[in-house]
Amino acid sequence: MKTFLITGGAGFIGSSLADKLLSDNHRVIVVDNFNDYYDISVKERNIKHNLNNPNYKLYRFDIENIDDLKKVFNENDIDVVVHLAARAGVRPSLERPVDYVKTNIMGTVNILECMREKNIKKIVFASSSSVYGNCKENIFSEDLKVTEPISPYAATKSACEQLLYTWHHLYGINVVALRFFTVYGPRQRPDLAINKFTRLIMSDKPIDMYGDGSTKRDYTYIDDIVAGICGAINYDKTGYEIINLGGGEPITLKDMIATIEDVSGKKATINQMPMQPGDVDKTVCDWSKAQKLLGYTPKTSFKEGIRKFVQWKKSI
Repeated sequence: MKTFLITGGAGFIGSSLADKLLSDNHRVIVVDNFNDYYDISVKERNIKHNLNNPNYKLYRFDIENIDDLKKVFNENDIDVVVHLAARAGVRPSLERPVDYVKTNIMGTVNILECMREKNIKKIVFASSSSVYGNCKENIFSEDLKVTEPISPYAATKSACEQLLYTWHHLYGINVVALRFFTVYGPRQRPDLAINKFTRLIMSDKPIDMYGDGSTKRDYTYIDDIVAGICGAINYDKTGYEIINLGGGEPITLKDMIATIEDVSGKKATINQMPMQPGDVDKTVCDWSKAQKLLGYTPKTSFKEGIRKFVQWKKSI
């Protein structure tokens, strides 16, 4: 049995990971600030079933608060940190860049400093495919240059990857930074496109489609992401790695909408809108490194993932 600290552990990915680790008989410590970026009842629902589990402990505060973080590290014998907490969203980061820097960058430094002080040697970090910016390559591999982020959110994720390397170099902290490619599935944040579009289509309400529908995303089902994180937790061959986790099946925006229509049996009413600043044209994941190092292979097709998501949406 190991003890895992999951920052952002009440969110979509964090709560799904917590369920998996608890089912494998590990201890889980969750830090989450339950901010008002979206309705906090969503996060409350994500964690409700674990609150009475003796192997589950919840702290409600912001990772910007170093004193609260130190308390968590002092009160618990933590083996591995899975750092998922961040201010999320590309478009909001254009409006509140200072907040994104404070939470995403300073919060990460706070965590690394607590790890250094307690001699904790393993962190898995949630980076993002957004670090690739408007990459012109046909497929995004980890050795591509990522020095041209086009949103403050992407810039903070790229900066954190570099900070993690610094703490690895100076203090021997082992790092796996995972670049997630558009994660979806049950518990997905309500502001993200698949959740929002499904909710509106099923309610016979119009959806806003930004651009002409040709933008492309490499959607990744939550179960595959959790499997990839678990692979990263167990990885011990090298001290610092950046690894893509994607679905391997890039889907255009038009095809995403069409799949939701097909699975839900409802027709979308579309308001076509101009492209938004900060949005990238495409993401296409090369997950061969994840397969080689982590034994990762995405198993859920996009249509099957949407089918599972729609079933979940109908059940809540």
